[in-house]
Amino acid sequence: MSPASPSKASARTLAVLALVAVVAYSADQFTKFLVTSNLTVGESVPVFGQALVLYFVKNSGAAFSLGAGYTWIFSILAAVVVVVIVWFARRIRSRAWAIVFGLLLGGVLGNLTDRLFREPSFGLGHVVDFISTPWMLPAIYNVADICIVVSMALFILLTLFGVNLDGTRTTRASERAAQDAEDREAEADAATLDPAEPGDASPDAGRQ
Repeated sequence: MSPASPSKASARTLAVLALVAVVAYSADQFTKFLVTSNLTVGESVPVFGQALVLYFVKNSGAAFSLGAGYTWIFSILAAVVVVVIVWFARRIRSRAWAIVFGLLLGGVLGNLTDRLFREPSFGLGHVVDFISTPWMLPAIYNVADICIVVSMALFILLTLFGVNLDGTRTTRASERAAQDAEDREAEADAATLDPAEPGDASPDAGRQ
């Protein structure tokens, strides 16, 4: 069976990216809808004691309630990230990388939607945060934040394992082979510039 053409591979990875982004975005917005419909701001509901608490707050900052007061800056940055991901997606051939960028896109869009359409005004809206795990993090976060953090963790793993955007892998063996090839080429160039003369002999050769 012949390998899939680059266009088909690209279409498949784009479909994976889009699907992951839609699932991440939908999960984020649906959970925020449930929270805003059933809880009041400042209300907390223990789920697993103090290990997991639903604590409804509105965040004007970035992920994990950081940078409060700079909502408009985060709105602009989020919009830029979305545009970059959409533009960059055409270069992706790896499904693993498609999942990474899908999670990132869904998470960024989830929080960007809050900033654009929630109170107090367009572009300055407060993000709905409601997940509290004091034993792990002092901040309160949401599903979009989780998607963003997971995408960053996968980004690091794929980079460490040498997985490229096109799905190929860069291993230490291939790096050594490439280095060896460069060394041999350098030696060949040096030999060309200073050729040896195998027939040369000293003037005194053969004298008794």
